[in-house]
Amino acid sequence: MKRFFTLWALAALVLALTGCKGKSKGPLLPNVSGKAGEIVVVIDKDNWEGNIGNKMRELLASDCPYLAQREPLFSLANVPPGSFNNMFKMHRNILILNINPQNQQSGMVYKKDQWAKPQSVAQVNAFDEEGALEVLSGAGEQLSEFFEQAERDRIIANSILYEELTLRDPVEKLTGGILHFPSGYKLRKTTGDFVWIADEKQYTIQTVLLYRYPALPADNFTMENIIARRNEVMQANVPGMFDGTYMTTSTAFEPVTRSLKFHGRDFMETRGFWEVEGDFMGGPFVSHSFYSPDGKDIIVLEAFVYAPKYDKRQYLRQVESILYSFEWKNNEK
Repeated sequence: MKRFFTLWALAALVLALTGCKGKSKGPLLPNVSGKAGEIVVVIDKDNWEGNIGNKMRELLASDCPYLAQREPLFSLANVPPGSFNNMFKMHRNILILNINPQNQQSGMVYKKDQWAKPQSVAQVNAFDEEGALEVLSGAGEQLSEFFEQAERDRIIANSILYEELTLRDPVEKLTGGILHFPSGYKLRKTTGDFVWIADEKQYTIQTVLLYRYPALPADNFTMENIIARRNEVMQANVPGMFDGTYMTTSTAFEPVTRSLKFHGRDFMETRGFWEVEGDFMGGPFVSHSFYSPDGKDIIVLEAFVYAPKYDKRQYLRQVESILYSFEWKNNEK
């Protein structure tokens, strides 16, 4: 009897392993390495120091918009092709220059999880240097957005893995949707049309504000209307440290807006600086404004950072990624 059960258990184990193998979609990949916001650029020294390298830096290492200090969009690390070994192939973000007269075609190729996971690889295929410059020029914002979204996706995946589920209820009540907040974020304030959620540490504050207001018959998404509504909401709901002080939008630099679409959701992105009226606090903010499902209200998701002692690129990218995690409740997977 004992031998029977041993054989039965062994057979069950074999079946289980076989079933798992059948469901496998590919080889197991190691986890990526490298710092957030960093891209390994595989390119020879001459091209790196020449026109192609300059174009890559123009596209990927220009200044982040609306940060108080100058910080590049990404930190680029040059690796010559001969040194591009297994260690560098594990990096989270990779850009490869492939100039070869025998290439079948020229263009930009985007790949996911080539040597590690979750990895993003972009490759410039061209017949010569002039062709490579044309490919990069044609890539434009698409190349930087490819790596930007890769960074967001990693942050969102981590937020879901360590999600603070208690924050779902106030978000859903106001927006009808879900945002994925990682542990550390706490509810600061909630009213019928305003929610304040923040991760507050000794020297850094990362905040998400949610609010809604009635839609106008037209012109809801002009920059003037978005900022006017923002200032009303901030003055009523976000006080400063001292009596009579409150958050508002800085007029030193004009905010910018652009229309975007992500996962089927159309919204107006606004970037600018916030400041405290009557005080010297300030920092960058980004917001997404869009219609409620019934079209009667405007819903705004806003992220801002206060980190006077530190560079702010990664702090803003982290909290902005929470906005990109939004999904309507009935679309939850």
